[in-house]
Amino acid sequence: MTRTSNAQAGQRNNGQTGGTNPRTTNEGRRTGRAANRALWVLQGLTAAMFVFAAIPKVTADPMAVAGFTMIGLGTTGMYVIGVLEILGAVALLIPVLCGLAALCQVALMIGAVTTTLIFFGGGPVLVMPAAVLVVVSVLAWARRRRTADLVTLVRRYAHR
Repeated sequence: MTRTSNAQAGQRNNGQTGGTNPRTTNEGRRTGRAANRALWVLQGLTAAMFVFAAIPKVTADPMAVAGFTMIGLGTTGMYVIGVLEILGAVALLIPVLCGLAALCQVALMIGAVTTTLIFFGGGPVLVMPAAVLVVVSVLAWARRRRTADLVTLVRRYAHR
């Protein structure tokens, strides 16, 4: 086949050049779109969860103050973590930042799981931070391409 006939064959196949790569088929595109939508729903729910978790911290709820004082972070640590949770929640909803935000939330949740283990031990109290750690880890992995693109963009502007 010549180049012309390859192009014509590709046109007859709805722009597809053959092969079994799911990214080059309509089915693969539908699956990719559905997965992307599911990730955005998960990101939205995760962002809402982080905002709800941050409200007692940024409003200095007495129980939050007592908990942070007990673990030695005090009110300053409580406010810092609350603000980080809110900023991370907002960034999860911004397409260019969502991968990096999820990665930062992974670090935050590793701290939460570790602190919970040290001060409260295992058991039921550990379930929530561990589950959130799993969710943000999945988001960070699924959005790793966006994180890489952001790093490339920042490097490009930094070298100007």
